Amino acid sequence: MTMDKTHQAGLLAIGLGFVAGYVDTVGFVALFGLFTAHVTGNFVLIGSVLARSSGSVLLKLLVFPAFIAAVAATRVIQLWLERRGRTPLCPLLLLQTALLGGFMLLGWWATPIASPEAPLVLWAGILGATAMGVQNAAARLVLASQAPTTVMTGNVTQLVIDAVDWMRGAGDDALKQRFSKFLWPIAAFGGGAIAGAFAYVFSGFAALWLPMLVLASLAWLNWPQPASA
Repeated sequence: MTMDKTHQAGLLAIGLGFVAGYVDTVGFVALFGLFTAHVTGNFVLIGSVLARSSGSVLLKLLVFPAFIAAVAATRVIQLWLERRGRTPLCPLLLLQTALLGGFMLLGWWATPIASPEAPLVLWAGILGATAMGVQNAAARLVLASQAPTTVMTGNVTQLVIDAVDWMRGAGDDALKQRFSKFLWPIAAFGGGAIAGAFAYVFSGFAALWLPMLVLASLAWLNWPQPASA
């Protein structure tokens, strides 16, 4: 599909920010406080569980190597595709879509979820973290010019700095562009987080159809056009 590159990049940032907030919240609500997009946040929860000597940390421990493996695999896939003259963005979006589909199915089969150590629950969490590992890696490898879409702390920091400079009259065109670049993924992430929480409450793991649809749509919008186009 032909689209202005600026609008295309904007939709991609908004869509991926929405997906990250949505999936992270579904994982947190459904899987005993598991972070799938921001996996280092699980270390805080692991420390809390260990300090209180109550609860299980197995799921939160397993998703970290799964996330690392996903990042490494994404890098290998990116290099393999580029060596063959192919743009890696769309295949990586579709790979993430498929992994979220696995997350959804395993979570649905595991319902009602009573234990964080049930095999289907463990595999559901692993696939969720793997899917978001692909998005994290793609953000660095093929979307480096855009704001991060999975971890918002740095985005919020930059946004506040730019807002202060803007209000003191030091803003220029570059600052305005950067402000917009960071604002929309943050807003989309927040909207996705709220939507994910409500969607899971009303439809369980079937709620993951929405981020899968968003990813598939982004792949379609960014599908490489023939040279003649």
